[in-house]
Amino acid sequence: MLKGFLVGLVFANGFEWVAHKYILHGTHRTGKPRYSPVPDSMKSHWEHHREVRKTAFHDHGYVEGFSNWRTRNEVISLAVVAGAASLIFYPISKGMVAASLYSACNYYYIHRRAHLEPDWAKKKIPWHYDHHMNSNQDANWCVTKPWFDYILGTRVISSNDLQEQNPLGVTLPKPVAAWLSRTVEKHFPAKWVEHTPKLVEKETNMNPEEAA
Repeated sequence: MLKGFLVGLVFANGFEWVAHKYILHGTHRTGKPRYSPVPDSMKSHWEHHREVRKTAFHDHGYVEGFSNWRTRNEVISLAVVAGAASLIFYPISKGMVAASLYSACNYYYIHRRAHLEPDWAKKKIPWHYDHHMNSNQDANWCVTKPWFDYILGTRVISSNDLQEQNPLGVTLPKPVAAWLSRTVEKHFPAKWVEHTPKLVEKETNMNPEEAA
């Protein structure tokens, strides 16, 4: 059960990366709008980006709750993904089923709280703050933990203040965190932006097709 749960957590983090990059942001196409297999989710997500860039990371849609169409879309999407994953994993591992359900609930809790409490987000999930407020919004795809951003080379850090204590994204004893960071850095180094991130008016008003 425990082994399956841990494997499920890793799988869920990988799915976060893939879904965020290819479904919510969409794939670049030269001379054409971005492509997403779920265009409504991409539209919702880019509106979320525009809102966050204009309000210093805060998204009032989470205050409105289910009456807000973007929040409603996120909750329904998480429920669908968690339900589908549970059906797939049920014959394989009950632990993976539990991880799927936990990960969906945890994702919504973390994401909602982050955009209602920006200072908390800076401290607890700086990689997601970087995703929105960094000069490059096509990076830092993970939300709950930065694991696959390190593995796949998409963790882009904008400042020392937004560098997590270690690549696991959890607080560890300082000597352990330092050792882990050095070890991971040898094989999966994070990238750093070349200049101070700033809000760009053009970006705050862009549509998905303009973001290609």
